[in-house]
Amino acid sequence: MVKLASVRECRLYGPPRVRNRWEYINAGLHVFSALLLVAGFGTLLAGGGVAGLYMILVALTLMAAVNVHDLVAHLISLDFRLPLMGLDVQFLTVELASPLVQFVGSVLTFLAILFLLIEKKRKLEKHASTLLIAGPALWLVGSIQNACQVYERADGLLQVLQKGIYLPFLMGSQLLLVAGILNRQTPSHSAHGPSLLGRTWAWLGLSGSLLYFIGGLANVRKVFKMQRLDWTRLEQLRGVGREGWWRENEIRTPLVAAEQRTVSVSQEGGAALPPSSSSSSSYKVSLAAGQP
Repeated sequence: MVKLASVRECRLYGPPRVRNRWEYINAGLHVFSALLLVAGFGTLLAGGGVAGLYMILVALTLMAAVNVHDLVAHLISLDFRLPLMGLDVQFLTVELASPLVQFVGSVLTFLAILFLLIEKKRKLEKHASTLLIAGPALWLVGSIQNACQVYERADGLLQVLQKGIYLPFLMGSQLLLVAGILNRQTPSHSAHGPSLLGRTWAWLGLSGSLLYFIGGLANVRKVFKMQRLDWTRLEQLRGVGREGWWRENEIRTPLVAAEQRTVSVSQEGGAALPPSSSSSSSYKVSLAAGQP
């Protein structure tokens, strides 16, 4: 149930209205899915049985969609140029790998619940108990990746909000992982299907989902703040990663890229870069040929 918490400028994709709308939808869906998860575990503890599991399935589906959005948002920002992804290590190992890992974790947990609902397929029950451990384990990996982000330019308040996001995610993932391990170690030979999920699993899951909800609220606050900041105060690609991004843009759209680069450098307090020699030489050639 964790999601990527990032303050990269690459999340400012598309026109402002469309970008803001999708970011708010993304953050709102995460909070709603966490609420569904809380309701699902609460229904299980109240004796609702299958109804609670269906709520958990819907929550997992929404969370998978949220992580797909996080992944696509960063890929769009680079125009899906794969070579540029390896130039910034953190961009590759966190901003891209984290939502992918979390998406796979949501899918595995979804399959675990689905296998338990298929009571006729009792051979799937053993796989379900294993997937209930594998899914939260991947969420834990995603939470650790969130915690490993290092920012150099981001606003101080945004960095504080980041900590308020990934700490609940990290604690919630640990609780759900422990819940899956304990549920596997205390099997009931007379129980099958949804009955294999004990109250310990439900209580720990409820605690973890509450932490996810807290992290989701902090993420909404961070998105609200991020959308109102100037993009130069957000984190950019580092070192050769940003140089490669400019170089690719200059090849595709030289005039637009040169103008964007001049604005960026002037906003950072530096001098504007002179036009490239290739553009000036091509201009001289056209003059020599008598072309305007």
